[in-house]
Amino acid sequence: MIEDIKKDSSVQTVSILGCGWFGLAFAKKLIELNYIVKGSTTSKEKLEILQAENIQPFLVNFTAESIVADATFFEADALFICIPPKRNSTELLDYPNKINSILTAAKDKSKHVVLISSTSVYADGNKIVNENSETIPDTDSGKVVLAAEILFKELFPKDYTVIRFAGLIGPDRNPGRFFAGKTDIPNGLAPVNLIHQKDAVGVAVKLLENQAFGETYNACSPNHPAKMDFYVDAAKASGLAIPEFIAEKKNWKIVESLNVPEFLGYEFEVGI
Repeated sequence: MIEDIKKDSSVQTVSILGCGWFGLAFAKKLIELNYIVKGSTTSKEKLEILQAENIQPFLVNFTAESIVADATFFEADALFICIPPKRNSTELLDYPNKINSILTAAKDKSKHVVLISSTSVYADGNKIVNENSETIPDTDSGKVVLAAEILFKELFPKDYTVIRFAGLIGPDRNPGRFFAGKTDIPNGLAPVNLIHQKDAVGVAVKLLENQAFGETYNACSPNHPAKMDFYVDAAKASGLAIPEFIAEKKNWKIVESLNVPEFLGYEFEVGI
């Protein structure tokens, strides 16, 4: 699909809807690279934090029915939608409608739109999956992010860009804490599908640099150690209580990417 999308002379202005754990790290990196960055938050207190990082701050609030924002926020060469679904059951179900209201606000204002999604759109079908694999999510969060992707495709059929992140780790998300001290943890031999924040940011930056819009990207480390090996090592490295896993392999998948190497040529920096 990339061949069908005419590249602009440059991508200079990037709007990031949702400057949370990933969005803020991404925004900071773009500032380092001399992009003009607009960042949104739902909290007035965070506006100063964004401004201190030379990010143009915008207060954006949205519900399933409407969005309250300065329209100039959406005027950008690229808009990244970086808001994961909330775990609260009611808000979880509202997620596709929230994405729909955001996409409607962005239409005809943002030259390109990139939706940050999740590899949870793939079921644990005991096989290797890539961007061409069928999406049959087996979790509630996976179902709503897939619904959001479908809405996106309907509204932007000619420029539909999605980054599906695997499990995110990095600063303030120390994997050693995930299972520390727990016992009888099932599925210890299942492979992990993870990506470090540094590589998550790196993939998104490379997308902009290559202007490789119009594709879906699985963003996942190419390393897939067994769950028990990875989390035991992570706990040891952090000096935490060692978790105990059941040495079994049930309900697993390995997430691979065809499009990251083909269209981005990105080389992962952090081993898993």
